[in-house]
Amino acid sequence: MQSRALSTEEGKDPANTSRTNQSRVLPLRLLQIFGLFLALCVAFSVISVYMIKRFGVSTTLTSPQSSFQPCYEEVGGLDRWIKPPSTLLHTMNDTELLWRASFAPKVKKYPFQRVPKVAFMFLTKGPLPLGPLWERFLKGHEGLYSIYIHSTPSFQANFPASSVFYRRQIPSKVAEWGRMSMCDAERRLLANALLDISNERFVLLSESCIPLYNFTLIYHYIMKSKYSFMGAFDDPGPYGRGRYNGNMKPEVSISQWRKGAQWFEVNRKLAVNIVEDTTFYKKFEEFCKPACYVDEHYFPTMLTIQSGHLIANRSITWVDWSRGGAHPATFGKADITEEFLHRVVSNHKCLYNNQPSSTCFLFARKFAPSTLEPLLQLAHKHLGF
Repeated sequence: MQSRALSTEEGKDPANTSRTNQSRVLPLRLLQIFGLFLALCVAFSVISVYMIKRFGVSTTLTSPQSSFQPCYEEVGGLDRWIKPPSTLLHTMNDTELLWRASFAPKVKKYPFQRVPKVAFMFLTKGPLPLGPLWERFLKGHEGLYSIYIHSTPSFQANFPASSVFYRRQIPSKVAEWGRMSMCDAERRLLANALLDISNERFVLLSESCIPLYNFTLIYHYIMKSKYSFMGAFDDPGPYGRGRYNGNMKPEVSISQWRKGAQWFEVNRKLAVNIVEDTTFYKKFEEFCKPACYVDEHYFPTMLTIQSGHLIANRSITWVDWSRGGAHPATFGKADITEEFLHRVVSNHKCLYNNQPSSTCFLFARKFAPSTLEPLLQLAHKHLGF
């Protein structure tokens, strides 16, 4: 009893001593457990990295029945590359757009069933007064064409939802006749159309253009052509070589200088060549200003130098220069007769795939808004639609 009392008085109760020993052992065990856990984590991390490198993520972290979702965005399937944009409105500037449109696959054979389309690209200031004629022309041929409209930025189209022109405007800028901004607009149209990988041929049109044949004939004529339809001729006179500037050298010599109509049709390869160009663009922007009209020289000269063997050196858009002046004739309501339409499509001679042909023009311009009614009346009998 005395011993116990002494121990108690001195603070050396056996129960207290036992609790003190346990409190010392407990932190040691926690440290051991934490160290083991840390070692297991390190080992698991090393094994996971090895398995990911060796076999891939899906075989180590997921199974077909697993609901595990990786924390990164997986690359989509082929559809994301072959589906056309859901909307033509985007926030890309011209530099970004041209860069994106310049992508071209190296493998020529498509790994899916591709139906080639014709891209009809309308370069216009505002409305399309002949739109109902084009509506009739395109009716029933969905999936074989695409439409793109470049208008004055301030213009607000009011096409109904049932129209083929509904929401087909691309982000646009002001285009001035005879200046580089006009070629910028044409490149913008091509670039937007190239974003749809099914577009194979690209036709530049204005609001005053009309088709001269039915869709089926025009589609097959263009698709089966070995060449693209762009005029590119050597004009030795003051309106040809006379516009050449010696500062264009060495990229363009005077013997390579070409002239052609603004309204062209090109295949996908040449469309990519146009949007990806940075070499010729700088020269024409700086040294081809009125009275050098860049839209008549830039593309014909560049494509002649790069791919002259792919150009038919003629346009498929008919115009009438017989009245003289700096611009072709504009036709009004009184001009639209059976005899007139017969004259437009007849008595022509040209080469088609290196063979003589009388079918030379597929489109015609310049038709005033007043021509719509008589054109609709005569279209079925004389234009085939």
